[in-house]
Amino acid sequence: MDKYVIDGGKRLCGSVAVQSAKNSVLPLLAASILTEKRVVIRETPGISDVACMAQILRELGADVRFSGGNATIDSADACCHEIPSSLTRELRSSVFMLGSLLSRFGRALIAYPGGCDIGLRPIDLHLSALKRLGVSISERDGFIFCECAKLRGADISLDFPSVGATENILLAAAKAEGRTVLTGAAKEPEIVDLQNFLNAMGAKVAGAGTDVIEIEGVRELHGAAFRPMKDRIEAGTFLFAAAVCGGEVEVVGASPENLRLPLHKLRENGCKIHAKNDKIIIESRGRLKCNRRIETMPFPGFPTDLQAQATALNASCAGCALIVENLFETRFKYVPELQKMGADIEVKGRTAFVRGVGRLHGASVTAGDLRGGAALVIAALGAEGVSEVLDLSHIDRGYADLRTKLKKLGADIRRVHI
Repeated sequence: MDKYVIDGGKRLCGSVAVQSAKNSVLPLLAASILTEKRVVIRETPGISDVACMAQILRELGADVRFSGGNATIDSADACCHEIPSSLTRELRSSVFMLGSLLSRFGRALIAYPGGCDIGLRPIDLHLSALKRLGVSISERDGFIFCECAKLRGADISLDFPSVGATENILLAAAKAEGRTVLTGAAKEPEIVDLQNFLNAMGAKVAGAGTDVIEIEGVRELHGAAFRPMKDRIEAGTFLFAAAVCGGEVEVVGASPENLRLPLHKLRENGCKIHAKNDKIIIESRGRLKCNRRIETMPFPGFPTDLQAQATALNASCAGCALIVENLFETRFKYVPELQKMGADIEVKGRTAFVRGVGRLHGASVTAGDLRGGAALVIAALGAEGVSEVLDLSHIDRGYADLRTKLKKLGADIRRVHI
């Protein structure tokens, strides 16, 4: 097990480039098995979630190779429809494989997916949508078995704009017979990326980024080379880190349009933001003020994946903030760790009341999930004294070589093997 040792209080200055989006690359990898032809996903980030998804594809019989930052997938010999439970329970995004496996093999067997412990994430929307496409589903002993003689297009309406369900429907319907119209779809930019990737493979998908997506099924998909979008959550993490520490940081690669509300909230804090094309420059000087209210919502609302980072910032600002988490019921599990650093935060259900205390102090804290772990790193960077952030396996799921990037900006951070 590794830990970060961080001597806080150093201003951050310089430029940092953003990796390809974890939340885009994972469904793209799942989509690669829809064709027997070779697929290349360029600039894949070196994170453990990508490694886990690659191993899932290998277990199915695909050949997956990484070279020069690119992933090449050849699934011509893929023949298995079962995903080992050890991998499914490790990676939440393994649920995307349902639609792909059903399209390729007409059957799929997976254990209930895992990932970060941030609350219940039922996949009922996924399963009910697949049933509309002609899939029969049985559940027993923690496993889901899906089977269909043929996938057929259908009209599907989601009661909630679930990102995962939306992406799974696109994967299942791309080669289904006939036309699928999905109403109530999630609008996240990563869904637009999946649409573009599928279309590059010969699919006929339109409407991603709106709440109505239309998929005209095609008989076959061909190979493609594709460069995914940049990671808006990693970009936001660096922006919040710069706000906490003070200084001036340029974040390169992320679209300001994909971070409109987080940028608005940072301006509320008192930061100066200059955004153009794929560059965002943040200036943070003096003590910032708390946001009055941050409420997580589906895109284009405030991302749940930046909620913890925003809470870490508000903990050291002047005033009080109300943070409301609408998507995951236990996503404040990191708060007791922030309290070890002197944060004054009271949690009731899905709401956290934050009283800014000025500057936090160093402490030994443990990352319990991916984004909560990032928030602890941010808090430690701005804290007075030395902090240890333990259990980096969670952080490694979504951030490639975070230490090197922060160190380049002026942070005093070391990675130590325990």
